[in-house]
Amino acid sequence: MTTTTIYWILFLGIALISWAVSASLERKFKRYSEVPLRMTGKEVAEKMLHDNGIYDVQITCVSGTLTDHYNPANKTVNLSREVYEGANISAAAVAAHECGHAVQHAHEYAPLKMRSALVPVVSFSSRWMTWILLIGMLTLQTFPQLMMVGIALFATTTLFSFITLPVEVNASQRAVDWLREAGITDSETTPMASDALHAAAYTYVVAALSSLATLIYYILIFLGGRRD
Repeated sequence: MTTTTIYWILFLGIALISWAVSASLERKFKRYSEVPLRMTGKEVAEKMLHDNGIYDVQITCVSGTLTDHYNPANKTVNLSREVYEGANISAAAVAAHECGHAVQHAHEYAPLKMRSALVPVVSFSSRWMTWILLIGMLTLQTFPQLMMVGIALFATTTLFSFITLPVEVNASQRAVDWLREAGITDSETTPMASDALHAAAYTYVVAALSSLATLIYYILIFLGGRRD
């Protein structure tokens, strides 16, 4: 079995898993968005930040769907309109999750600091690695060092994907714990919030595995080319 065949088997397998995870995530968020709460996502975010002694983080409404994120550079929790204005389990879970990142930032959570430190490197790598890898494969027999540079750049993006996993899982755990302790959710709705956030976390797992599979593919190409 050739390297290319192995890669395509992995690629198609991961693509199928990714589709299944995305479909499951969409179903769960739609289902839990129909379970009402007394607070909107914006109100949940404000309360979670204040309960954690955080008053220097701004909450903003951004366009798009599933565009929710925390920006440590300017200390903003950015919520999509359906989360910002929504008064339901899904909106509360997402808002609390993004505030979980703000709490991580305030407490100098080590994996978040590592991920933030890698952002400039990953930005540079993402801009150049595709071209370097392409040219590196074409010149592998005469200038293998270029392929090695491309692999090193791609490895930084893979590392970023794996460092993201504990950051996201921890933010979700902080969110679920706070929602329960603050009385936003109860014994019936807390598992719903947890289920929604776990479904979202699986997307990061798939992304990390996909990146790892691609990295291994490039390494196998390099090793195979060096043996020829």
